[in-house]
Amino acid sequence: MSDGLWAHALALLTVLDAALVGFGTYYVLSHPREPRAMLAWLLTFLLIPFVGVGLFFVISDPRLKRSRRRLARRRRELNPALWSKLRAYHEAFAAQSPWGVDDGRRGTFLDLATRVNNRQPPTAHNALSIYHDRAADAARALEAAIAGARHHVHLEYFIFKPDQSGQRIADLLAAKAREGVRCRLLLDHVGNWGWPTGFAERMRGAGVEVAFFMPVLPWRARRRWSSRLNFRNHRKIAVIDGAVAFTGSQNVGDEYFGVAGPRGLWVDTHLRIAGPAVYELQETFVEDWHVATGEDLFEAAQFPDPAGGPDARHVVQVIPSGPDYDAQIMHHLLLAAISAADSSVCIATPYFVPDTAMVLTLEAAAFRGVDVRLLVPDSSDHLLALWAGRSYYRELAAAGVRIAEFGPRFLHSKLVLVDETWGLIGSANMDERSFRLNFEITTVLYDEGPVGELQNELDRMWESARAVDCRTPAGRIEQLKLGFARLVSPMY
Repeated sequence: MSDGLWAHALALLTVLDAALVGFGTYYVLSHPREPRAMLAWLLTFLLIPFVGVGLFFVISDPRLKRSRRRLARRRRELNPALWSKLRAYHEAFAAQSPWGVDDGRRGTFLDLATRVNNRQPPTAHNALSIYHDRAADAARALEAAIAGARHHVHLEYFIFKPDQSGQRIADLLAAKAREGVRCRLLLDHVGNWGWPTGFAERMRGAGVEVAFFMPVLPWRARRRWSSRLNFRNHRKIAVIDGAVAFTGSQNVGDEYFGVAGPRGLWVDTHLRIAGPAVYELQETFVEDWHVATGEDLFEAAQFPDPAGGPDARHVVQVIPSGPDYDAQIMHHLLLAAISAADSSVCIATPYFVPDTAMVLTLEAAAFRGVDVRLLVPDSSDHLLALWAGRSYYRELAAAGVRIAEFGPRFLHSKLVLVDETWGLIGSANMDERSFRLNFEITTVLYDEGPVGELQNELDRMWESARAVDCRTPAGRIEQLKLGFARLVSPMY
């Protein structure tokens, strides 16, 4: 190629480079987000403009919010009778403040949780069963519910392993589908990457409808924009006949179901719910199924009249969160819960990678005299997350936060218990991915009975855990390792 052609090609690439960087910069600045994330993207554009700008639009999707709004409007227009029925049930079963008139900071949390939840308050008259560190019991309860299904089975999981436990659930779904029960299985594509060839096809062959949420590969996506690498569906939801639901931290797999495997047994916390709160979980599944498949299940058969049974006495609030909402719901809930504590906050999380706001909120609660305890695993399948979390121990301990590491079994529960009287259980970790990028589901319990039961269980685990002593300075290599993990934490 002649020198003239090289010069023209270089000039063209320079212009294209400037145009891409300019467009990417304009878009980032016109859609404000976390300053660290904005700065990281701008530096990426400058260093690798062609790849960086393309990568930005692959893992970022501002159209999700508009899609959710359009879906909600269409439902109101196409099925106004069902929409009105559900809203009427929400009002009929709406719970008054579980703490009475003088509820102080707790009332502020309740107001916030209701506002971020599309103004849907907690519901009363729910039956509730808690499975904390009872993996096999939770699995048996789920299998029994599926086996008894008569109309539909809706399962939504971040991980559904094709191992002994996963195969058992798959066989059960196939059997129910052959009986004429509509079985739908919605899975995160990244969480289930590498399924054996034929595992999904065997279920589909039996009549089970299997769909993947936001596939990584664009040609696998239903819409061009519904393929996003960074937005993962981390929810764990099972709804049977619209009457019974399961949710919490338990995925489907041997380590989650209490079957010993190469990674050992995990500690999870899962809930079985019957009553009006099931509507919230069903609505969340229906919305996610629509995103993945385009099929709208918003029909009366999916929402039968709620029947919690004789033990339906609990107040429950189910709150979905994710990048398709305007507010950072999960972040707001956690900050508000910790700020509402009067005497104690007990947190259990498998991945602790807080942002500045979370660190300050934990420290402020400890400075107010609140007994703040943080229970985390002593080992992890994500070492960078483990090291990043440990990098915050010293400053938290200096404020009075007590920290303990639990082992040898992996702590996978996600709990925040406040004043031993109310708390949050769900799928969300205490990290920036759950705060801003993952689709999560959280259940707020407002009764002292079940929360006291969970508090006793966590106290038992706390006694067997190793208290973290921050008085001994870390070695230089350890400091570098923890510092590097914190530095790159926004990237995972």
